[in-house]
Amino acid sequence: MLYAAYELQRRLASPAVAVSDRTARVLNALPAPLVAPGVRHLRAACDVVAHARPTHDRPAFGIDSVPVGGQPAEVSEHPETSTPFATLLHFRKPSVTGQPRVLVVGPMSGHFTTLIRPTIRTLLSDHDVYVLDWHNARDVPAEHGPFGLDEYIEHVMDALRHLGPGTHVVAVCQPAVPVLAAVALLAAAGDEAQPSSLTLMAGPVDTRVNPNRINTMAATKPLSSFERRVIDTVPARYAGAGRRVYPGVVQLTAFMSMNPRRHLSAHLRLYRDLVAGETARAAATRAFYDEYGAVMDVPAEFYLETVGRIFQENRFAAGTFTWRGSPVDPGSITDTDLLTVEGANDDICSPGQTEAAHDLCTGIPDDRQHHHLQPGVGHYGVFSGSRWETEVYPVVRDFIAGSRAARPLASPA
Repeated sequence: MLYAAYELQRRLASPAVAVSDRTARVLNALPAPLVAPGVRHLRAACDVVAHARPTHDRPAFGIDSVPVGGQPAEVSEHPETSTPFATLLHFRKPSVTGQPRVLVVGPMSGHFTTLIRPTIRTLLSDHDVYVLDWHNARDVPAEHGPFGLDEYIEHVMDALRHLGPGTHVVAVCQPAVPVLAAVALLAAAGDEAQPSSLTLMAGPVDTRVNPNRINTMAATKPLSSFERRVIDTVPARYAGAGRRVYPGVVQLTAFMSMNPRRHLSAHLRLYRDLVAGETARAAATRAFYDEYGAVMDVPAEFYLETVGRIFQENRFAAGTFTWRGSPVDPGSITDTDLLTVEGANDDICSPGQTEAAHDLCTGIPDDRQHHHLQPGVGHYGVFSGSRWETEVYPVVRDFIAGSRAARPLASPA
């Protein structure tokens, strides 16, 4: 029903969107002397309406160069490995060598990995960056089977094994638990691929700490309610037909409903900026919402297991988390340095929920565990925006550089 409702809404809105888009294009082409105040208002309104819709198109990362040592360095994307569910991307800088190798793992939560583009771009100045780029479940044929927490953890371990010893891992938001589990499993097995350092940023390691409304909602509703209300089947017209998913448009709606006034104000400001000719500010707002509105479907297994095992049962924090039936013990980690980062104003992952990882990683000496609470930022400010670049990133950069096993390494073959 969710997909049917979305498709119906999309079809009903399509004529208005198309007319608004064409009208905006025609009015934008008018010579300046003909653009009266009324025309500017109409043009701005049409422009806002034409873009006010979700898409399932993965945006480009668009990172062509970054500053390295005060000089621009060319960047190009190269797929290292690929499965039906993810691609391990390498952001190569041919003119730069010897930087610490970093694997960035972003959330599978209804948006494409491009949402953490600011994190990746900033890291690239001082690091050799690889990223797990998750695929839209709507495009993954059902014949490739389910994808749950076990498969997610396996993808992280496989990526670390591919990259080899000395890699540093940065987990952004939701993957804090599966990435920590992957590192614990590698450590317990004595695998040489266990990373030199692990940075967990605003992730739900223990949602019992300082619970917020998201935690309360997850804890007070049975898992069957989530399955009944937000899980649907991909329609026949898509490659993933028959696969059960948590539709990205549902996640987008949930995020927007958390603070509707802020989003409405942002679109009113966009309208006013377009009317006033504030093109740079309007472009920044438009770029944010184009990215925010690009949604991907999440495999139903992964979504439901995340809600059930992490948010409702808190299995990781309680010490009962398993991977393919085997216990996962974060206390097994001894050779990986740990940094946790939180935002003081985070209303999605409350302060203390990520820091809880330190109490679980009992095998890491205290002098190799670090925590940073960033004042004045919410969830997204932890890994994007000016505070990320000027205050949070230096902490992450210095932590990686100072980790016990940090050393320049050649890229994997």
